[in-house]
Amino acid sequence: MSTESQIPPSLQSLMSSAWGAAAAPSFPGMPTMPGMPTLPIGPGMPTMAAPEAGWWWLPAVNPGAMQAAATRWFSPETDVSALAASDRRFRAPSWQAQPYFQATRDQYLRTAAYWRELVAHADLEEKERHRAKFFLEQMLDAVAPSNFFLTNPEAIERAIETKGESLRHGIENLKHDIETGHIAMTDETVFQVGGNLALTPGQVVFRNDLIELLHYTPTQKTLHSRPLLIVPPCINKFYILDLKPENSFVGHAVAQGFDVYLVSWRNIPEALRALTWEDYLEQGVLTAIDEVREHAGVDTINTLGFCVGGTILSCALAVLAARGELDDFVESATYLTTLLDFSEPGDIKAYLGESTFKLREQQLNKDGDTGLMKGSELAQSFASLRANDLIWNYVVNNYLKGQDPPAFDLLYWNGDSTNLPGPMYLYYMRNFYLDNKLMEPDALTMLDEPIDLSSVNIATYVYCSREDHIVPWKSAYASAELWGGEVEFVLGASGHIAGVVNPPGPKKRSYWTGRWPAASTDEWDAKAKETPGSWWPHWYAWLAERSGKKVVKKSPSKSKLGAAPGSYVLEKM
Repeated sequence: MSTESQIPPSLQSLMSSAWGAAAAPSFPGMPTMPGMPTLPIGPGMPTMAAPEAGWWWLPAVNPGAMQAAATRWFSPETDVSALAASDRRFRAPSWQAQPYFQATRDQYLRTAAYWRELVAHADLEEKERHRAKFFLEQMLDAVAPSNFFLTNPEAIERAIETKGESLRHGIENLKHDIETGHIAMTDETVFQVGGNLALTPGQVVFRNDLIELLHYTPTQKTLHSRPLLIVPPCINKFYILDLKPENSFVGHAVAQGFDVYLVSWRNIPEALRALTWEDYLEQGVLTAIDEVREHAGVDTINTLGFCVGGTILSCALAVLAARGELDDFVESATYLTTLLDFSEPGDIKAYLGESTFKLREQQLNKDGDTGLMKGSELAQSFASLRANDLIWNYVVNNYLKGQDPPAFDLLYWNGDSTNLPGPMYLYYMRNFYLDNKLMEPDALTMLDEPIDLSSVNIATYVYCSREDHIVPWKSAYASAELWGGEVEFVLGASGHIAGVVNPPGPKKRSYWTGRWPAASTDEWDAKAKETPGSWWPHWYAWLAERSGKKVVKKSPSKSKLGAAPGSYVLEKM
């Protein structure tokens, strides 16, 4: 063996090799090292596969700006300690105490700041800048020294303390995640739907190939006469609204004396891969509305849609309006973090583009038969929007440090993904996210009816979250402007899920209300009244005014279809 072959590669080369093995196929022309190893990339790690990823934006940077950024960030006089202090990845004392790791950390922070400045000064349209910045952050997240064992002092210290046991257990964790196809974010053995999750009592009162309709058992002697139908998102399981009794949106609504029904969407099997967007209207929401009216023995009901469930509900109500049946069937609609105007769709817009859509279309359309959009792929896309929190955090904890993630019900739900039928998914992406046709009156036809959201003139309650990165609150505001009826617009604190699942209790964030409409979102925000606490009681009061008098109703009898939470929610991919 030659002396040269015994010289170990530099840490920088190892990091470059690891990154290249994961991402080089997605960067045509990206240089690779001779003998670059093919490293196992954990399930769910971003690979920059989108055609828009890469360095396409670099020619838009002025050479003078490049030189200025390089001078600023690579000068020995530039202090990056403030950047280090604000980055939780480098808060452990060992990053500061040991000169080598401090230098590695600082080199990374300088390089990251340099590239961020280049994107900020590139001559790009705002949409292009957002895409360039997003994929740059994906790369910077991936190559952080904290993600590599030999440049992570915390992982090395733990390996020494455990005499190598952490490395062995980390490899076992990686093996397990490769077998399951996703990074474990929680101890999945602790939770069971129907065992310690989704516990609100009820019965399955209807089932078809697409949905189960759940009717929850009342806990009060009298109930509001007009029932409430909840339409959750179909890209996740419904029990985010019924995690545990203390934070169950469903359970709290039942306790307020509302007669609650809920749609449980099917985790689509291969046999149902041809279902369309119109099937989700006809076999889903419209069927559920009819069944609730018949089961409850009422003419009109209240409705609630959450996220894409709200988008589906809005289309169904527009169909009813076009048929002249809306006022006879539905009294009100509540929308939680719902997009209808997709002109500013949040962080996900980095993945939106013709080339990306055509690639997905080709993947789903094989031999003329559109297949399933796998829930695991959808989950990976959403996780990559917060890669440091939802991907690399667990790579470091589970693999490098050999630790098991703690039990957390919300993260268990987050990993319990559902498949979607290809035709339905492609229609949704093309007509809503790419072409933004839902906001245009009569631009879309569904179930032979022109869709015009302004024709939906019922009372509407719109809730959105200030820090939502999936449905930005200003986009939810723009969506609310499409309705033809009276609107109650409420802005809550926190994000997409935590803002919605925010039960009453001590120190439960805040929410804002204001006069509708305002001249702009900024004006509404400036004049809005902040109220400490959960927004739920505010909604209860609004809904109660539209739910009729309280009457004595019988508890649902035992159903031949089984008890809540039903069988569809238990189906795995």
